[in-house]
Amino acid sequence: MINKLPNGPSHPAWWQLICWIQDSFSYLKECAKSYGDVFTLRIKGVPPLVVIGHPLGVKEVLSQEPNKFDVGRSNYIVRPLVGDNSLVLCDGKRHQQERKMLMPPFHRQNIQSYAKFICEIANQVADRWQEGQKIIARKVMREITLEVILQVVFGISQGERYYKIKPLIGEMLDEIDSPLRSSFLFLKFLQRDWGTWIPWGKFKYCQTQIYKLLQDEINERRSLPLEKGCDILSLMMSARDEAGESMNDAELKDQLMTLLLAGHDSTATMLSWAFYEILKHPTVLEKLREELDFSKNLAPLEIAKLPYLNAVCQEVLRLHPIGSIIFPRITKTPMEIMGHYFEAETWLILSVYLVHHKKELYLEPEKFKPERFLEKKYSPYEYFPFGGGNRKCLGVALADLEMKLVLASIISKFELTLASKKSVKPQRRGISISPTGGIPLIFQRQRKIFSNKSLD
Repeated sequence: MINKLPNGPSHPAWWQLICWIQDSFSYLKECAKSYGDVFTLRIKGVPPLVVIGHPLGVKEVLSQEPNKFDVGRSNYIVRPLVGDNSLVLCDGKRHQQERKMLMPPFHRQNIQSYAKFICEIANQVADRWQEGQKIIARKVMREITLEVILQVVFGISQGERYYKIKPLIGEMLDEIDSPLRSSFLFLKFLQRDWGTWIPWGKFKYCQTQIYKLLQDEINERRSLPLEKGCDILSLMMSARDEAGESMNDAELKDQLMTLLLAGHDSTATMLSWAFYEILKHPTVLEKLREELDFSKNLAPLEIAKLPYLNAVCQEVLRLHPIGSIIFPRITKTPMEIMGHYFEAETWLILSVYLVHHKKELYLEPEKFKPERFLEKKYSPYEYFPFGGGNRKCLGVALADLEMKLVLASIISKFELTLASKKSVKPQRRGISISPTGGIPLIFQRQRKIFSNKSLD
């Protein structure tokens, strides 16, 4: 059989790269309209990318044995962000071993113990808002998610190290917080350290300082082995592989950086889109508050199981996925997917965005309708905001719990309105797709008709 790649846009590779960086959602939609559910992109700097935007193709790929693909080496673009030892860069046996070591800290029973911390952090941030104050949803959600990362993941909540690392993380993330500044991820010639006055230099400086502080934290904990915490870093330090070996310091720091980049900004973005859609649709806000008011005496973990709250969060992630694709799969053996024959070394990309917006699956896909998730259960090939197979996001349980409890804490206690009725468009910010402008909100007042004590 001949390895003939599917059709795709014929624009120059440099132009396809620009289209991808600027608005990958619109570009994918345009290509799918012209070329169907399977098409090929030729983007400057990477091999041809076969995009699959149909649940059947997603199933055929994710149902394959994991050893038929390499994934880690396709993620080289994030190596400067997460270091050489990150789980997302591993393949084969090493990936299997590393993931197995990292899974226990993210077991649901461990994650559930953080519910109270998440609620307290959300309330502490919201309690600082003043009546009539204009706030930017993405900015304040980043405050919340950063505190969650520091306290729950890093186990740092006070002291000199806390006050040093917190602003450094903010400064580092600012350097990949716009399409222009994050261009160094896609254009290697920009990855030169010409000092802190350019994005790459400032990013690397902050990253280096953060690594030094994390090393100090790790050293201190190794010197006090009996004072074991319940945060994720402590659990990671206790993890052992089959040979009884623990992660070394370099591995710990790179995995922490991966969790920071994957869990901080992406969760803040998810929450920002959630507030936008909830406040834009009064009936959704009313139904959600009715459910929360009726459940006011439940513990946080029970609130996180509420059906309508869950449906709202699922619909946010369907309509506004954090990324347009999941990790590329590189075929290691010839295979056939949706009638197309691919040789080894073919790069396959599963498009979350295209599947989540497929009208045959989701009636009126551009509309925000949480009820669709109450009426139907979608398969992991029809709905996969956190990826799938052996590469599904490790932090999904934490992200899910955090999103629900932050929404419940704020929606149940405070009155917020959108500052503008204009539609908000997505914009690339680093490795995620975020709302342009960050969603400006007006804080009106604390709700007097109800105070959910279970979330305090």
